[in-house]
Amino acid sequence: MTANTAARPAPFTRSDYKTLGLAALGGALEIYDFIIFVFFALTLSQLFFPPEMPEWLRLLQSFGIFVTGYLARPLGGILMAHFADRLGRKKVFSLSILMMALPCLLIGIMPTYAQIGYFAPLLLLALRVLQGAAVGGEVPSAWVFVAEHAPVGHRGYALGFLQAGLTFGYLIGALTATFLAQTFTPAEILDYAWRYPFLLGGVFGVIGVWLRRWLSETPVFMAMQAQREAAVELPLSTVLREHRLAMLPAMILTCVLTSAVVVFVVITPTMMQKTFGMTASHTFALSALGIVFLNIGCVLAGLLVDRIGAWRTVMLYSLLLPLGIGVLYACLIEGQWIGLAYAVAGLGCGVVGAVPSVMVSLFPARIRVSGISFTYNIAYAAWASITPLLLIGLMPWSPWICVIFCAVMGAVGIGSAAYFGARMPRMGRCSVAGAI
Repeated sequence: MTANTAARPAPFTRSDYKTLGLAALGGALEIYDFIIFVFFALTLSQLFFPPEMPEWLRLLQSFGIFVTGYLARPLGGILMAHFADRLGRKKVFSLSILMMALPCLLIGIMPTYAQIGYFAPLLLLALRVLQGAAVGGEVPSAWVFVAEHAPVGHRGYALGFLQAGLTFGYLIGALTATFLAQTFTPAEILDYAWRYPFLLGGVFGVIGVWLRRWLSETPVFMAMQAQREAAVELPLSTVLREHRLAMLPAMILTCVLTSAVVVFVVITPTMMQKTFGMTASHTFALSALGIVFLNIGCVLAGLLVDRIGAWRTVMLYSLLLPLGIGVLYACLIEGQWIGLAYAVAGLGCGVVGAVPSVMVSLFPARIRVSGISFTYNIAYAAWASITPLLLIGLMPWSPWICVIFCAVMGAVGIGSAAYFGARMPRMGRCSVAGAI
């Protein structure tokens, strides 16, 4: 279809904006519940592990429990995706936020190592597994839910806005950590104030469940129900049998997206304190600034998807990723212009807002959630569990290690988008509504 014969994209209606806004806000609250752990990784390492243990080992084990949440994503994602493809997107979309908020609340009230010994880290580990299972169902369901609701011609923007909403959860976490660091002394945080952000996460869960009761099922799934074409067999078996070609680019691009999130949101704030000697309050404030620009970068990437296509946008932002991270670490090493550099790096991480537009177009509607969930969660779990530990371990070797890593992943993103984009010309253009 040429530009002259193509129908003009339908505009966003008030209902579309309501759906997008509620989905993004609910996702932000859920991501807050998952990510708040990392902002207090140093504190938790002191509270939940033996005090005689070396500090570096406690920190490494604390991050190990954090990444265990990623390892649990595939199981939760596959199970919830199965029901999303068979019973509807909305039901699973609402369930995931409850599964996330309850463990967050329990972390806020649980005893520490000083009170129950080694049961404390084991209990913390179990709660992180539950959170990992919940987020494994949240993200793929959110992508599909928003893409199937969005008007044709605006799906890139809708997914970019959704990703901005999800990363806004990181911002809420950073602002909460900043507020606590400025309000309480380090001794007070270690004593009792560390519990407040986790208790707040439980409140956010109740709000999120309430918000999602106002959402409606997607038109695409309702059409499948009307035509009796919702998945009748195990959706994952259909993915593995008929859509293996789409799984490879989905997994590769997930690793690129994951690399941006891990380096920018997870690793850098910790390294700013441990390697570059910044205070917690200064680190959290800079992190919050960077996440604001990450949100902007996601929306800009989504708008660009609607202009030039998803594959080309992924190629562009795969190039910008190492450039932005390179500017950030150069300024961290020099100790100058760090706030400006964090903003530049946030904009450069816009690949986070571009990749979902490719993902939702790689699988037909009847197995879309299962296809995305399986590939995304398997790749994310493997990559996000290995990468933080690897980068933390290599950081003493060179402060440029994160830049080198992003350069490699940027090259992977460019190469894979160029290769698969040329061989899958009908994919990656957000043609979501068809192929029921």
